[in-house]
Amino acid sequence: MAEVKVFPLCCVVQSYAWGKVGLDSEVARLVLGGDPQALIEEARPYAELWMGAHPKGDELAARLHAQFPEHYPDNNHKPEMAIALTQFEGLCGFRTMDEILGFLKNVPEFRALVGNEAAEELQSADGDPGRTSLALKKCFTRMMNCEKKLFVDQLNMLVKRISEEEAAGKDTSGSNGELLLRLHSQYPGDIGCFSIYFLNRIVLQPGEAMFLGANEPHAYLSGDCVECMACSDNTVRAGLTPKYIDVDTLCEMLNYSPAPVSAKIFPCVRDNADPCVYLYDPPVPDFTVMRIQIPASARQYTVSALDSASILLVIDGEAIATSAAALSDITLTRGSVLFISANESVSLQVTSSSGMTMFRACCLL
Repeated sequence: MAEVKVFPLCCVVQSYAWGKVGLDSEVARLVLGGDPQALIEEARPYAELWMGAHPKGDELAARLHAQFPEHYPDNNHKPEMAIALTQFEGLCGFRTMDEILGFLKNVPEFRALVGNEAAEELQSADGDPGRTSLALKKCFTRMMNCEKKLFVDQLNMLVKRISEEEAAGKDTSGSNGELLLRLHSQYPGDIGCFSIYFLNRIVLQPGEAMFLGANEPHAYLSGDCVECMACSDNTVRAGLTPKYIDVDTLCEMLNYSPAPVSAKIFPCVRDNADPCVYLYDPPVPDFTVMRIQIPASARQYTVSALDSASILLVIDGEAIATSAAALSDITLTRGSVLFISANESVSLQVTSSSGMTMFRACCLL
């Protein structure tokens, strides 16, 4: 019998505490779409639907894995890209110097954690990229390592001040008030609440993406996305999480390069060879993502052969998939996941009246 090179995947659900619960979660709805018999628990968080594998990787990840295998199970690096399915909010990379210095001036509680010496050093370094990076690292590390009583006291003072200002109808945007109160309500007493004064807040609309380098500080705050990353399960955390926290490693490894929000939003490019395909091709060799948007008028579509293996995820729509490399015809519905070996194409007979939306992760060689 011929080798089967195109086949459906049964993927793993991760029930991290931050996931939306039950059918409020897009992950749970995708699971149910792919398997109508699946049992969705109303009180269970459905955070991620995982698909893929883990090969070997880079030096930093290998060192962390060797030293702390219980916390860093993989020896690969972890650049990643998030493509918004809904309005999606996250923190990503260090803000511009003007913004950070503005918060140090206007948010005394934040400055108290950084300290006057480090804050003044950052201000004097403005305009010199090398000195700025070192001074920013010093400021961030000081804040992350400050005594717990100090940051809890300052956080309580900040929350009280912003709450009172909002109640009085004052504008609290200069203190990032709305976001601070929201994060504090979710993670009370967490040092990560102050990270909003260092990191860019990014809001993506559906179809927009942000790319995160391997040592880029980030946090996902709200919304649904398709996330693609190098094959690693390593995450170095320092706040806004109930999971293992490793402040020293995080502060040592980060990329301390200030940049505007616009530098973090990653554009997609329409494929010249196929107008249904939009390419998200990041500056790393590990992965590329294609968004395939089949219009309602199309009844036939061919998922083209590539030089690498790929994974196809159906977000919306239905089709019958056929391939000489498949065991039989495959019914694709919302939530279906298909593995396609290198150099294999798949023909789709589209059965939904509204077209299809799919994402395909691959490696363009």
